[in-house]
Amino acid sequence: MSHLSTNDNETAAEYVDMSVRSGSQPNLLHHPLALQDILEALPEAVYTTDALGRITFYNKAATEMWGVSPKLGETEFCGSWKLYWPDGTPLPHDECPMAIALKERRAVRGLEAIAERPDGTRTAFLAFPTPIFDAAGNLSGAVNMLVDLTDRASVEEAAQRFAAIVESSDDAILAKDLNGKIVSWNRGAERLYGYTAHEAIGQPVLMLIPLDRQNEEPELLARIRRGERIDHYETIRRRKDGSLVEISLSVSPIKNREGRVIGVSKIARDITERRRAEEQQYLLIREMDHRVKNLFSLASSVVSLSARAATTPGELASAVSARLNALARAHALTVPRTSDAASRNEQATTLHALIQTIVAPYDITTDSRQSRAIVTGPDIAISGSAVTSFALLLHEFATNAAKYGALSTSGGRVDIACVEDAEHFILTWTESGGPPVDRQTDGDGFGSILAKATVRSQLGGEISREWRSEGLSIRLMVKADRLVA
Repeated sequence: MSHLSTNDNETAAEYVDMSVRSGSQPNLLHHPLALQDILEALPEAVYTTDALGRITFYNKAATEMWGVSPKLGETEFCGSWKLYWPDGTPLPHDECPMAIALKERRAVRGLEAIAERPDGTRTAFLAFPTPIFDAAGNLSGAVNMLVDLTDRASVEEAAQRFAAIVESSDDAILAKDLNGKIVSWNRGAERLYGYTAHEAIGQPVLMLIPLDRQNEEPELLARIRRGERIDHYETIRRRKDGSLVEISLSVSPIKNREGRVIGVSKIARDITERRRAEEQQYLLIREMDHRVKNLFSLASSVVSLSARAATTPGELASAVSARLNALARAHALTVPRTSDAASRNEQATTLHALIQTIVAPYDITTDSRQSRAIVTGPDIAISGSAVTSFALLLHEFATNAAKYGALSTSGGRVDIACVEDAEHFILTWTESGGPPVDRQTDGDGFGSILAKATVRSQLGGEISREWRSEGLSIRLMVKADRLVA
């Protein structure tokens, strides 16, 4: 179908003749391609009008943009069904860019507008109308090219969405050029490293790298130049205040349209809490392993101790059951409560009650029915995490006493003396009447390691052991304010 209002050859000759006279391009009359074929092949919408603004030609791309086929020689200024300014205000056809170019007899460059099709869909475009004059300088018409902005708008929207995601990310995201200079810096990077975007952009990325890790950067850059991507590389970086932070780092190349690497993108995540959780998990696993191994030994000790005082199988069963139940209650005190609801109900108790609960499974009374674990001194309050810490320590003391010390024999006893002053609380665990003592060191078993770690890190105190011939003596000193922490 022809979109020319007059004879194709005459129209083509007319436009070529004008081009020749204007000196803009060589004569196309002898070219194997006709002017109409060239215009039809263009990917952008192109149309022409006469001096009055009536459309005389349009190509296929213009029809696709408009959604209609205008009537040649009748439709004026633009072939679209409706027009709008970018803000949505209706744009009359006689005020559109083509009308302005004809009325003011000047080229209009890049004026933006919106074309609406009959089906209601809209396309934003840039208009480039140019008036055409004959040899005498008279206005003979105009040609207009409409550049579809749909793809550009989609790209801009995607870019804005991506920028919003980057800016709101909790991870530190930065970009640098191949010289190692920082070119972008999000809020996550501000929170992680302490530098504002104003302070960081333009600075060398080496300011984030500790001196003993400066060799990492050249190696990373070499791999990035080869187009490699580095996922979840764990390392250490330096904050503005000089402190170090463990991070998981992902590094990716930034490429231009030609596929050439022009920069580097880095995403860093603080793994400090994860490291702490892993260490805590490892400690708990070791503790669980330690306790499981002790379980059979403890059960055997309970049975053996109970058998010494029982006269019938029934008495033995009752005693074993009671002591195992007491052991379970003591174990419950060593399990920390981590949920929000539990933290509102602190594990409050008194020290004497805690000691009696822990020691009860091993406290085999004599014929006089007197306890073999004697507690003296002030019965102070204890709550919060200190309950767990003390229960764990006392559980270790009692377990070892039942396996190796004073509570492993019927005639043994433990004296537990409590003393407090303004700043410290001191507990002395003294065993007597047990088997001969031949151990002279604190040892490096897990129970000893766990006890020391608990005292130092959680109770802010010290623990020492004295291996005397009559029995073990343990001195535990902790900060008084940690007992209700």
